[in-house]
Amino acid sequence: MKYAVLIARVLLGLMFTVFGLNGFLHFIHQPPPANPLAIQFFTAVGASGFAYFFFAFQLLAGVLLLAGFFVPLALIILAAEIINILAYHITMDPGAIAPGLFALVLWLVVFAGYRQSFAGLLAAKPITTV
Repeated sequence: MKYAVLIARVLLGLMFTVFGLNGFLHFIHQPPPANPLAIQFFTAVGASGFAYFFFAFQLLAGVLLLAGFFVPLALIILAAEIINILAYHITMDPGAIAPGLFALVLWLVVFAGYRQSFAGLLAAKPITTV
């Protein structure tokens, strides 16, 4: 299990580092989506500057995963990113959902290896100091 978590962490880190950098450097060109709603969505996200936050968090989490530091923080950041990716594909581009599902599987493997770090977050009645 230790090696599976390590491999999944590195693959997930590479995936989000590359796609996060691509958001700034545009070295992977993609054709425009066929769905008119998806075109409107990307136009709004790009024009508003929101995309830069999205790509910056992808890049940050990817680098943290590759470095092996603050892995639980990177997983929390990527949980929101992956949910957004899957929501986009489910609602606007279901034919291209495979990379999002692959990222989810990798995330689950890494999460399983670091689940003890999330014990307080997942407790039904967490311990308080008040």
